[in-house]
Amino acid sequence: MGGKEEVALTGLGPNMQFPRTRLKGFRLRAHRSRVGSKRVKPLPKKKKPRDPSPTEMNVEPWASPQDQAAAELAHSTDSPPLQDQEQHPDKLCLDSFWSEVENITQGSGYADLDCTRRDSRQSEEGEQEEQWLADAGLSTLISEDSEEVDNALLLSTLTRTQAEAVQRRIDSYTLSLRKRNKPPPRDVRDIFNSPIAQTLLPESAHGDDLAGNSMASVAKTPLSAVTPEHQRGAPKEEFFITDVAYCEQAVILLKQAKLPQNNTQRRKEDGTLPRVICPKCRLGVTHIQDLSHSDMKKVRQLALIDMTALSDLLELEVKRHKTGKRKIPESTLFGVPLATLLDNDLKMKPNTTIPLFMQALLTFLEKKGVDSEGILRVPGSQSRIKQLQQNLETNFYSGQVSWEEVSPNDAAALLKKFIRELPAPLLTAEYLNTFSAVRDITDLKQKLHMLNLLILLLPEPNRNTLKALLEFLSKVVSREKRNRMNLWAVATIMAPNLFLHKAVPSRLTEGAEKGQAEKAADVMRLLIRYQDLLWTIPNFLMSQVRKLNENSNRRYQFYDRRIKNLLRKIHTDSKDKPDKNNAEPHRTVKIQVGDLVSGTMDFQLNINARASDLLTQFQRQFLRSPDNGKGKIRRNGSVAYPDCALYEVGGNIGEHCLDPDTHLLDLYNSNPAGEWFIKLKPNSRAL
Repeated sequence: MGGKEEVALTGLGPNMQFPRTRLKGFRLRAHRSRVGSKRVKPLPKKKKPRDPSPTEMNVEPWASPQDQAAAELAHSTDSPPLQDQEQHPDKLCLDSFWSEVENITQGSGYADLDCTRRDSRQSEEGEQEEQWLADAGLSTLISEDSEEVDNALLLSTLTRTQAEAVQRRIDSYTLSLRKRNKPPPRDVRDIFNSPIAQTLLPESAHGDDLAGNSMASVAKTPLSAVTPEHQRGAPKEEFFITDVAYCEQAVILLKQAKLPQNNTQRRKEDGTLPRVICPKCRLGVTHIQDLSHSDMKKVRQLALIDMTALSDLLELEVKRHKTGKRKIPESTLFGVPLATLLDNDLKMKPNTTIPLFMQALLTFLEKKGVDSEGILRVPGSQSRIKQLQQNLETNFYSGQVSWEEVSPNDAAALLKKFIRELPAPLLTAEYLNTFSAVRDITDLKQKLHMLNLLILLLPEPNRNTLKALLEFLSKVVSREKRNRMNLWAVATIMAPNLFLHKAVPSRLTEGAEKGQAEKAADVMRLLIRYQDLLWTIPNFLMSQVRKLNENSNRRYQFYDRRIKNLLRKIHTDSKDKPDKNNAEPHRTVKIQVGDLVSGTMDFQLNINARASDLLTQFQRQFLRSPDNGKGKIRRNGSVAYPDCALYEVGGNIGEHCLDPDTHLLDLYNSNPAGEWFIKLKPNSRAL
């Protein structure tokens, strides 16, 4: 095959081929053939990675210890069966994949398939671009009564490639308006070139500077991090740079011809996933839960723009679907929207982030199911599953459900059914096709870039529920020796449950290639393996959010031109103020630790001071002192102290929970107008 029909069989050796499985209607016929095996050479000793940039302080490995141990075990010559199984999905895994697809398509939820898919439709011409601009926070670009300053704020933070992606959406929308004989909106370049935009943004080349500096950042990455895998075999380590916009990284690598574009040469790899190393900058790592809702809204807008620009570069066709209105289900658990479940559960348990029913299922499976052989793959009893579902529907919220006699396989089947029967896909109708399209990307880092942005775009209930599911699946993989379910096995079983939904058409049931199964499982495998990395906010998005907040704070200058220069001078002076005391500055930290401690604390900054050092001083001074001890004595006699964190509030950020490794002097210079607070972590407040 060639062109767009070429399929990269992830995890297969060069001499291995799988038979075809034909799907006719909802009946599956598997043509079985023997699969050859190939001896895999043990990995050479790892070389010490180089620091990709002198501005990045240390290197943080994101692969979990359990997964890394499993990968090393897979390459061990002492265990050939596990070795072959880790390299590619074996026959048992692939048969289970298509059995899972058949069970889903023949399930009760697919009886009204045609009706459901009529409700879920692709947007009409021009409607999709209009919705995209609204989601990206750029609807003012097509609004007649919008002000130039509103348009310039977000556009000022974009890189060149991101701005070009916006312009393409505007051009497409303009074309659709001309067909409907409506006046077109203004060109994005007119807004950039307007006098008010240039006055607002004296450094309007911010995006170009970011793109220009990206060459230096990527150039300092080790060659192994940018050399395509088909030239050097599967790497053991990959460097994951987040200081530069993902779309700009793609532009650089494509221009250097060091990254093959989509649908080019087939990769030669042994199927094992490398250890991904993310250089940690001096401002630390920001996880999704570390930012305020207002800042996360801006992150989502910027992530959508970067994801769209990256999709354009990789020539991925991603069309969003809209789910129509559905009847309110009679069930209290199954077929209920996630947001509705959470609203009801929050009344019973404040601060909960995923449905209580799913929490109960996962807790039971973690205790009783992770060591069960073939968990998730071995089907339960249909009669018992139906009876268990009815029992849970009736008695779950009254607390009268006994889990003692529940079979782990029945509970696992019910977990998969709960995910499948959500009225909208867990990955959302809007982005399910984009998640699926990740399997067509050749380069591993590009796949992770796209997945990272897509995770940021998910609504909070979906994102939290997906994370809880992936954490459980990771625990299943970590017990591989007992349950015989390695990463490939878990991924091939779970992929249909996430990527196949009755509300959105899928290519999984359209083709007869087993490559479809392997590629879908490959995306699932990446979600499980690199989930900790994917749930972080890239440094370039944090920089853009800070820039956007700074520009928003300066908007009021333009409503009175007489004081504009004075305010700009004050702003410049305040920005330069930290440099005057750069030797040994002090910072006053406000303390708001619930009802335990309140007040202030002085902290002396130096080039090596970190957030963890400040918290240590706080605990020593306020929590553990003989006079002011605030710890609680446990039953075993030990003392439990409240779990606190340092927060950055105001200035160019809303509220930001800081990484313990954050260098405070850099933070001080980055956001001199922000205040620092010591507060209880959210999980501590719920206890």
